[in-house]
Amino acid sequence: MDELVTSAEALSAALVSIEDQRSWNADVELKRALAIEKAAQALGDESLVARARMCQANMRLQSGDVSGASAQIWQVHDWAVAHDDRVLLARTHLVWFYIHQHLSDAEQALEHAVLAVELLDDDATPHMQVWHRTKLADALWAAGSMDAARVRYQQAERLAVQTDSPALLCLLNNYAFTEFETGHQDRAEEVAERLLRLAGERGEELEPAYLDTVGWIQIGNGRFAEAEATMRLCIERHEEGCYDAADGLAMYLLTLARAQRGLGAYERAQSTLDASRAMCQERDLGDLLVRVHQEQAELHAARGEFAEAFAAHKVFFTAYQGRHSLQREARTRTRQAMFETAEAREEAERFREQARRDPLTGLHNRRYVDERLPALIRYDPALAVALVDLDHFKQVNDRLSHNVGDQVLITVADLLAGGLADACPDGFVARMGGEEFLIVLPGAGTRRATAIVDGIRRSIGGHDWSPLTHGLPVTVSIGVATSDEVPAATQTTLLSTADSRLYAAKHAGRDRVVSVTDRWEHASVA
Repeated sequence: MDELVTSAEALSAALVSIEDQRSWNADVELKRALAIEKAAQALGDESLVARARMCQANMRLQSGDVSGASAQIWQVHDWAVAHDDRVLLARTHLVWFYIHQHLSDAEQALEHAVLAVELLDDDATPHMQVWHRTKLADALWAAGSMDAARVRYQQAERLAVQTDSPALLCLLNNYAFTEFETGHQDRAEEVAERLLRLAGERGEELEPAYLDTVGWIQIGNGRFAEAEATMRLCIERHEEGCYDAADGLAMYLLTLARAQRGLGAYERAQSTLDASRAMCQERDLGDLLVRVHQEQAELHAARGEFAEAFAAHKVFFTAYQGRHSLQREARTRTRQAMFETAEAREEAERFREQARRDPLTGLHNRRYVDERLPALIRYDPALAVALVDLDHFKQVNDRLSHNVGDQVLITVADLLAGGLADACPDGFVARMGGEEFLIVLPGAGTRRATAIVDGIRRSIGGHDWSPLTHGLPVTVSIGVATSDEVPAATQTTLLSTADSRLYAAKHAGRDRVVSVTDRWEHASVA
């Protein structure tokens, strides 16, 4: 990864090379994404760090670590939301689509697939535009909406042709398969023929998995001789060593056996099926072995061996129930891991929120201000802040007790928050320490902010304090400052300006608002 550390552009290009692949060697790409994250951290580039973690979550998912992917995708999602990164958000929803697809939750998978497309914008790569729409089509098919899926497949196909996307053949494979699975065999064959033609025009060899789809469609349409030829080509390409799916060859042999059964070549079919069975047993391919048992029953029946067919069917049914139970248990474990991840995340959010709240008043605290205010200052030239301080608060503590003082602070906090919520709902109130509070008013400007906080000042002074203070008055002084008044405004300079105006309000007699330094004639008083 040393060669990538030179620039953010190089790291971004390396990430695109992972992001825009259709399939991956998950272990290799996970290690690569971890190295890119480390390099991005060295550069201090949070966006690249988040993208690298996105790739890691995807690779964990591809390697079967669904709970690990789920835990990591939350982190990426939260960063993308906080920084309004629509493309990264779109990719997080695509991973959630895969997760819910794994859980056989078609409804949730579809919801995330829709969001994965809706969030795309001009910053998304052509591959993402094609691939996200392909996955939406897959989700619509799985949810039982083939008509809607067909529209999305065709849309993705047009985009793939326009951009010469390497995903074109894959999306046509999915399109053909889903048409076949929903009983539209003529349409499936039409798409499969387009797949074969486009591969020839592009000079690309179809992957064995795509040829397997073509073989299935040919079998379904009764074209068994063509299917046998297709599957022999499929197996030949697989044996070239470019494709290493563990269940690939066993699956292709099974499809070949089905084609041979259709031809009436029962001995060839049995030999091919035996080879598939041996591979399933050797590699512990339980799901595929269930289908081998089913094909064995069909082959016995085709030969008129009905007793053997019945026995084979019982083996198939027992194996099917067993695999179904194992799949259900695996999904349950995944759901539990996801629940624990979500629960831990919620707990972390609660702790995070607690750390940013004042325990006495429930208002935000100085830590929250330090996190939130700089961005508001940077992007809002009409931002106003007001520092509020209770007048003669020491008398309350000294004459009535600290407990009464705490109750006064709580009541003042409620009046501040309530008054702001009515007049400026986008703002917030924070306790800065002791009897000092901060009111933040986005977009308010000097005149409106002064009017709002003066109304709050009046409500505090006019509140019935007698049950608490027994006649001792409670009033506040307030200093207001806005971003456009302060040259090169920062949190420090803006709060310092507000503080100097608070001092002016105190010096002018308290219980007032000052919004212009040293111009006490502009102070608002009761």
